[in-house]
Amino acid sequence: MKVVILAGGFGTRLSEETDIKPKPMVEIGGYPIIWHIMKLYSAYGYNDFLVCLGYKGYLIKEYFANYFLHVSDVTFNLKTGKMILQRSNSEDWQVTLVDTGLNTMTGGRIKKIKNFIGNNTFLLTYGDGVSDADIKSLVKYHKKNHKYATLIAVRPPGKFGSLILETSGKVKKFIEKPAGDGSWINGGFFVLEPEIFDYIKGDNTYWERDPLENLAKDGQLIAYKHYGFWRCMDTLRDKRELEELWKSGNPPWKIWGD
Repeated sequence: MKVVILAGGFGTRLSEETDIKPKPMVEIGGYPIIWHIMKLYSAYGYNDFLVCLGYKGYLIKEYFANYFLHVSDVTFNLKTGKMILQRSNSEDWQVTLVDTGLNTMTGGRIKKIKNFIGNNTFLLTYGDGVSDADIKSLVKYHKKNHKYATLIAVRPPGKFGSLILETSGKVKKFIEKPAGDGSWINGGFFVLEPEIFDYIKGDNTYWERDPLENLAKDGQLIAYKHYGFWRCMDTLRDKRELEELWKSGNPPWKIWGD
């Protein structure tokens, strides 16, 4: 089963980083966030990736073209031009990188990789979110319900701390970043059937609008509730929070071994 990663957006809300690189290449703990996402899927045995490129996509191509050097210890003999491999931790991944256009919307990018998918079920996610979601359970849930599309539903944490006040105005308690308002949102991890391509009109289609809305209207969209960790790296603040979690030595989305 292929894993499709949407990695072509401009990432304007993280312009401090994305002026020089695409958002999926922004690093957490010295590794691009797309690497963290791929490690999650790989931990469940999904190693065939299809990455939809757009903005500064060549940098993602260069990263994977040189991935072997990023994760290996090597000796170069400059006289002979030979490279001697000392140690490698390279992943057992197949990565297909597809240029889906600079200004193509998310739905349009999905439509452009239809021929790579064929008539097979596939996984889809964005190149900027991490989670400890159980992908195997998600796929099992999808197959059990026989719908065209299954998404992970999450309840994001609040962005700010909250105060519990007494009637006098005295602060009784301070809660650092409590849970949000209880609403469920699209967590950005999907299992999809090829029928979903019929719901996408063209390059200017946003996956999150008409396709998902019409799938829901047709009774072909179901949610898998995820109560664990989930974060989307939208802003510099989000990146810094993920960095701190990684530095803690026990980042909640790191379900793979060293």
